[in-house]
Amino acid sequence: MENSRSSVGSVMTNFRWAICGMLFLATLVNYMDRQVLSLTYTDFIAKDFHWDDNDYGTITATFSIFYAFISLFAGKFIDILGTKKGYLWAIVFWSIAACLHAGCGWMTMVANGAESMDALRGMEKASQIGLWGLTISVWLFIACRCLLAMGESGNFPAAIKVTAEYFPKKDRAFATSIFNAGASVGALLAPLTIPQLANAMGWEMAFIIIGGIGFLWAGIWVFMYTHPAESKFVNKNELEYINQDASEAPVQKEEKKEKGPKFGIIDCFKYRQTWAFIMGKFLTDGVWWFFLFWAPAYFKELGHPASTFTGQMLLFVLYLIVTVVSIGGGYAPKFFVEKKGMHPYKGRMRAMLIFAFLPIFALVAQPLAEESVWYPAIIIGLAGAGHQAWSANLYSTIGDMFPKRAIATITGIGTMFGGLCSFGINKGAGAFFTYADENAFSCFGIEGKPAAYMVVFCYCAIAYLLAWCVIKVLVPKYKPIED
Repeated sequence: MENSRSSVGSVMTNFRWAICGMLFLATLVNYMDRQVLSLTYTDFIAKDFHWDDNDYGTITATFSIFYAFISLFAGKFIDILGTKKGYLWAIVFWSIAACLHAGCGWMTMVANGAESMDALRGMEKASQIGLWGLTISVWLFIACRCLLAMGESGNFPAAIKVTAEYFPKKDRAFATSIFNAGASVGALLAPLTIPQLANAMGWEMAFIIIGGIGFLWAGIWVFMYTHPAESKFVNKNELEYINQDASEAPVQKEEKKEKGPKFGIIDCFKYRQTWAFIMGKFLTDGVWWFFLFWAPAYFKELGHPASTFTGQMLLFVLYLIVTVVSIGGGYAPKFFVEKKGMHPYKGRMRAMLIFAFLPIFALVAQPLAEESVWYPAIIIGLAGAGHQAWSANLYSTIGDMFPKRAIATITGIGTMFGGLCSFGINKGAGAFFTYADENAFSCFGIEGKPAAYMVVFCYCAIAYLLAWCVIKVLVPKYKPIED
């Protein structure tokens, strides 16, 4: 192995960035699969099944709570199985689940005895009622979303683990910001492609075509990924760069072969560092998922649904801002470390504080919507960019403070609590919007459903500063977990 590495040449290879590119693509696919429902909800699916915001909120909230529950075990699954096999299983499973959404219309039609989708559209909502007041179509979509959550829960634990394997500490936030940008790029591409697919071929084919992309990624991953110490594409110089941190000995074997005490799920809760990551996710993740799931519905409320050119451009501009600004968020700690001489953890916390201020602009998103619909698009874009930059640095704190063999497990635990926050926001928002639309609700002089959006935006604005303060109290100074 040593001879083969030397023969590659004295110039350092950069295969780690190719791996980062694969993580970016996986995250992009992950978020496009997630967006198909939100971009077909108001203009296609709601009309077919007579859904209201409460139905949609129930589906997105159930996805969030199941995602939260399964994430507790997904990280451990990745740690046990290893990044290559674990990531492969995750993306294949969620791609199958994404495609299965296409069958919900046919199954609802059969269950209600309708001869066609046109006949189903003509039925009253009451005639489609299933268990506990939810229609059959809602239950079917809930089932598919739960399967999707089961697969997608493996994406971030695997990606963060790969990042810790292929990058030194000072570069991890930057690498994380790049692959994490796949979320915003996926959300950027989604409104430009999914409504067009749904218009041309039906919403069912939108699920199948977007869901099928994951199978292509899986085929490439099988042949491309190996641990850096075993990769023929990584030479000696790059391996030394990857393992440059003085506190970590060079890793020569796959992560699952590392020696040392095991980190059981229950054991992880003993550490304040775990709780710092948990609170960082619990207080903020729901903000991003709210923007992701409800932005198309919000712009329709302002008169520009995703099926129109203006609606698509609003979403495009929103996620373009998220993509461009958030990548800089990953570079910030690298700047603080290399230019200002800060410790990686201190530089990361400084960067997180800076980006915690961006969502503050959400306080004026709804009032400015009366002036122009482009104001909330830009403001939500800045808030979303703040989240993505924050998230990239928050994920990297795990690699700062925990051994590599525990990274996926800790990521899964934090993701579970982030999913709980998302459940609360999405279910609460759906019920709140329906209530505000049917009753005389007002807030800060705003009436009806826009007033309900104003309330949710207020929480989104302060969540990150609150989370930063909690993290600082729990872990005021850098303190890694010793083996």
